[in-house]
Amino acid sequence: MSNAVYPGSFDPVTKGHLDIIRRAAKMFDRLTVSVLNNSDKSPLFSADERVNMLRVICRDIPNVEIDSFSGLTADYAKQTGTDVIIRGLRAVTDFEYELQMAQTNRKILPSLDTVFLTTSLEYAYLSSSIVREVASYGGDISEFVTPEVAEAVYKKLEDCQLVNSKRKY
Repeated sequence: MSNAVYPGSFDPVTKGHLDIIRRAAKMFDRLTVSVLNNSDKSPLFSADERVNMLRVICRDIPNVEIDSFSGLTADYAKQTGTDVIIRGLRAVTDFEYELQMAQTNRKILPSLDTVFLTTSLEYAYLSSSIVREVASYGGDISEFVTPEVAEAVYKKLEDCQLVNSKRKY
């Protein structure tokens, strides 16, 4: 059985992430999408909230599991018996960092490979930080995230009083 993990912040999960998830799920028997709980970052959503969002939008993909972890991805892969990490590449600028991380993970765990999937062109510009910024100014994020995620983003921003103006759409 081939197992892969797609780790990330997913704060929030975008249609670009979902594109990578769907494509990677076709390549492996089991794909674990795992939310990184990084204490160095100040995410909009808690790890549990991000896990729940992923469970909702991935519910129709039978071989996808959702999890969370903290620490090194290589350690997480070893603990879960995973032999492949999935990473998405939007642009050449992503490659240098992702290659460095892949080589570091391979040094830590020599049996661990990284598979890079290039993002579909329609999502090449998209990032979670762009989604948060557009939403914080009341912009329409419906092209960037699923309806469930959009509603969660707006609600969270309103609850945290982080919206700079009313929704414009």
